[in-house]
Amino acid sequence: MNLLKLLKIYVFAFTIVLISNTVNAQITNDITHDEAFKALLAAKKKAEDSNVLVNIAVVDAGANLKAFIRMDESFLGSIDVAIKKAKTARYFNIDTGKLGELTQPGGIIYNIEHSNGGLITFPGGIPIKNKEGKIIGAIGVSGGTIDQDRAIATAGAKSIL
Repeated sequence: MNLLKLLKIYVFAFTIVLISNTVNAQITNDITHDEAFKALLAAKKKAEDSNVLVNIAVVDAGANLKAFIRMDESFLGSIDVAIKKAKTARYFNIDTGKLGELTQPGGIIYNIEHSNGGLITFPGGIPIKNKEGKIIGAIGVSGGTIDQDRAIATAGAKSIL
């Protein structure tokens, strides 16, 4: 009888673990590789349509690089900038252009760009949200004008919605 009871408890506990893992897999707060590539390709298409050569970086919820592309003949110096724009957008969950407005001399967070190994506080980094509005990563674009970079990043971020 004790063995049967123990077996029932084991089966119940195992079932709970399986259900928990299934629910956690379905409710994620991190960008998947499929979503990262979807954002990357949507941004690349916007850049091509705009005739702009850029670097595009997508980071996950932990600000780790998830996907990256350097368009042919884009600036080498923009590689690091794109990655830092994406990381900055995720670190502070804000459009890097809006963050930049707060970092100007006299701003409430003046000089914050010197933190976290160097931040980029001008347009081109956008948080990526899932359909529930939860931030799951960010995208950074560099190589065009700041308005072009922001528009391209926005196209990538919106592709997930």
